[in-house]
Amino acid sequence: MRDAYRDRELDWARNLALCLSVLAWMALAAGQFRMAPTLCPCVGAGTIQSWSSMRMLLSANPPISLAAGWLLMLAAMMAPALIAPVWHIRVQSLARRRVRSTALFVAGYAAVWVAAGCVLMGIEIVAQLLAPAGLYAAGVVAITALIWQCSPLKQVCLNRCHAHRALCAFGAAADRDALKFGLEHGYWCVGSCWALMLFPMLLPQGHLAAMAIVGVFMWGERIERPRSPAWRVRGIGRALRAIGAWGTS
Repeated sequence: MRDAYRDRELDWARNLALCLSVLAWMALAAGQFRMAPTLCPCVGAGTIQSWSSMRMLLSANPPISLAAGWLLMLAAMMAPALIAPVWHIRVQSLARRRVRSTALFVAGYAAVWVAAGCVLMGIEIVAQLLAPAGLYAAGVVAITALIWQCSPLKQVCLNRCHAHRALCAFGAAADRDALKFGLEHGYWCVGSCWALMLFPMLLPQGHLAAMAIVGVFMWGERIERPRSPAWRVRGIGRALRAIGAWGTS
């Protein structure tokens, strides 16, 4: 009976995460939300000419539109990676608190990624100013992401993403633990994925295709088991094997 219960909760978490991811991909593909800041003609390469130019730059990139695009990008790429922690939240929470605990976890996780998004978009604006419509910045980030992807520090972050600690079941302590779990998971997730998330943002075109490829890498590394920190290639082998098994099933 216990196994059936845990399997049912896992199915619930998986279905919710995949549905959210698919809906976010559809919204991004529709092109109604801006995933990246764009320069206005008044801003030339290498510098921002005046405060009025900065204001025009901000008016061309409304914060609400950028925030919506970033949250959709986050949901599209990261929702599948939240299946395990959301399942952990649900099986450790009382039935009457599951929705509340899940919402607090997601709020904490999203808050960390929103803060990271501000930094990443700032980097993107600087890169566009220095080399508009070029591949130089994307190439530098691609090399950085590849090195980080293989580094021992990347494995440390991944191992912490797999660490799901016990949670309190009652009262304010349960709310605190759910929120803290979301903040901690978001912190280590940013540490693991920051370079992979930045790469599609710096491409002059092909954002969605690059996001899909990066998403496969991130999904593949999340279904791997924790390992000792070392230099190694991560994610893609397990992802390709899983895709192959799914395709032949």
